[in-house]
Amino acid sequence: MKQGVIGCVEKSCKEAPRREYERTRVIRRTIPSGIISYTSGEPSPRTPSHARFLNEKEKAYVVGRLRETGATGHDDGADDFSWREVWQACTLPQVWMLAVIFFFDGVVLYGLAYFTPSILQGLGYAATGAQLMSVPPFATAFFVSLISAFISDRYHCGGFVTMFNCTLCVIGFAMYLGSQSASVKYGSLFLSITGTYCAAPALSTWSANNAAPHARRATAIAIGFIMTNSGGILATWLLGALSPPPLYRKATITLLIMSVLMVVVAGMNTYYLWSQNKKKAMIRATMSRSEEKPGLGDKSAWFIYNL
Repeated sequence: MKQGVIGCVEKSCKEAPRREYERTRVIRRTIPSGIISYTSGEPSPRTPSHARFLNEKEKAYVVGRLRETGATGHDDGADDFSWREVWQACTLPQVWMLAVIFFFDGVVLYGLAYFTPSILQGLGYAATGAQLMSVPPFATAFFVSLISAFISDRYHCGGFVTMFNCTLCVIGFAMYLGSQSASVKYGSLFLSITGTYCAAPALSTWSANNAAPHARRATAIAIGFIMTNSGGILATWLLGALSPPPLYRKATITLLIMSVLMVVVAGMNTYYLWSQNKKKAMIRATMSRSEEKPGLGDKSAWFIYNL
């Protein structure tokens, strides 16, 4: 959304003298970056216990909740970095099923982020108009992402939210592929852009909340980002070199297939996590928590996976 507005402004600014254009361009680019860098310079606390914005009672509550859910160990030594935990993260089935979804979502997300203006030009919009018309789909995605984030967090249903959003991508790409109307094709972008941009945060939290302790969780998050950006590399080749404008037909078919696979793999992961929760419930019925071996993290019978 921001890039669409900036692109339109820069297109208009090119009508001004070159020196004035370059000066205003530097101002637009550097001042916001400087403000963000300055205000975010304060380092984040190592742990909730080191958070200066929490009082002692709040710190104790947060630490207690983290230990209760298994996100952290019951002592500081249990949370020390260990290559063993990195390896443990690499053996989790849910991490690799989500890695596949991250890759597909990276292709779709980066493809739409970079090439939406080009797609709109293929629908008949002029360069400046294409930049401006790319804003409404991304603005819609912003508001829908807030709603989906609330539902996902409130009801612990990241998998179902992911499947719903990926289904929006399927519908959007199917509309774009099957229609000859420019208006319908433009409307389809509202579904595909909203779907992929709402799926990304749901995937990130779904991955993070289903791995523990924190070293294992950090590894799962890193794998997700690696796969997402790897998909972004493919997207830059897919739309253009492998599938030429203005219709991007081959790319649209590929993105449609990837969206379908995201729904399927998300369903597989949801079923796997549900079956693991069912097994853990049976274990909890036969033993107490004190009898369980410490340091199991997300494999503990008392760690409930988010579906």
